[in-house]
Amino acid sequence: MGTGGLTPKEWVRERGPRVVAVGGGTGLSVLLRGLKRYTSNLTAVVTVTDDGGSSGRLRGELGVIPPGDIRNCLVALAETETLMDRVFDHRFQAGQGLKGHNLGNLLLVALAEITGDMMSAIKEVSKVLAVRGRVLPSTLKEVVLAAEMRNGVFVTGETAIRNCQEAIKRVFLVPSECKPLVETLTAIAEADVVVLGPGSLYTSIVPNLLVKGVTEALRESTAVKIYVANIMTERGETEDFTLADHLAAIYEHTGEGVIDYIIVNNQPIPAEMLHRYAVEEASPVVIDLDRVAGMKVKVVGEDLLSDSDVAWHDPIKLGRTVFNTISRVEQGARNEFLS
Repeated sequence: MGTGGLTPKEWVRERGPRVVAVGGGTGLSVLLRGLKRYTSNLTAVVTVTDDGGSSGRLRGELGVIPPGDIRNCLVALAETETLMDRVFDHRFQAGQGLKGHNLGNLLLVALAEITGDMMSAIKEVSKVLAVRGRVLPSTLKEVVLAAEMRNGVFVTGETAIRNCQEAIKRVFLVPSECKPLVETLTAIAEADVVVLGPGSLYTSIVPNLLVKGVTEALRESTAVKIYVANIMTERGETEDFTLADHLAAIYEHTGEGVIDYIIVNNQPIPAEMLHRYAVEEASPVVIDLDRVAGMKVKVVGEDLLSDSDVAWHDPIKLGRTVFNTISRVEQGARNEFLS
C-alpha cells in the first residue's frame, strides 16, 4: 500500500495515536518534542495564566492572553530545527521597551491584531513553522490565577503565588466561569491518550483543569490518562511534596478519575546536581509507592533524566516511555502494575 507521497516515518506518524498534552512552561515543550517523534495527531492545551516576563508585560499593556507558553509549544512541535525556530525564540538583550521581550511573543501578538484573534495567529505561525499537531490555549478569556494559602491568606497572580512564602492550599481562576475552546473538549473526547505534565503543579498543570468543562471531559473520556511526575520539588509550590502529595493536590482540585498512570523518573540524580538544587531548596520527588498504591493509579518507572546539567526530563526518553505505556495498555495491560 502506498503512503500518499509521505515518507515511511511521516506515514507512521500520520497514523499514530491521538494524543492530548496538557500543561505549560518548559515541561510541556519538553514533552511535545518527544511525542512528535511518534505521532502527528497531537493537541497541546496550554495554560494562559502567566503574568511574568515578556508575556506578562504584553498581557498588562495590550490585554492579550500571554503568548509565551504558546510560542514554546509551537517551536517544540516544529517539523525541524530551522532558522525560523531560532527567530521565534530570540530574546532582545537591549533596547528601550524591547529588552527582555521575545520576538516570537511580539510576532504572535502582532498577528493576532492583523488577523483579528489569537487562534488565527496561532494557525498562521503553525504554517510558518510546519508545526506537527496543533496548539490550543486553555481558554481565550483573560483569566487570573489566584490561590488560598494554608494560613488563610489569598494571593492573586501567578508570579505572586510563586513568590509567596506560605504553602498553597488551593488555586482557582478569576473569573471562574471561563470556558475552553470547543476544539479542546472534542480533542479530549476523541483522544487515545491524555498526558498531564510535567511542569509546575499549581501554576502549569492544575489551571488547565480548572477551566469549566475540562475536568468533566477528562473523566468521561475513554482515553488512557497519564500524569508525568516532576523529577524535583519546586520552591514556592511543592516543597517537600512526595509523588502521592502531587497526586493528592490534583485530586483536591478535580476529584478522582482523571489519572490512570503516573510516569516517574527512577534514575538517581548526580550528587553535584543535588547540591546545586539544595541551594534552591529543591530536592528529588520521593516516590512513595505505598501511598500511591491506594490512590487507584499505576506507576511506570523509567530512566527519564536528561544528560544536561539540570534535572529535567529527556524528551526522547519521555516520549518513548509514554508510547511504551500506551502499547502496554493496548496489549491488555491496563490492570497491571508497571515498575
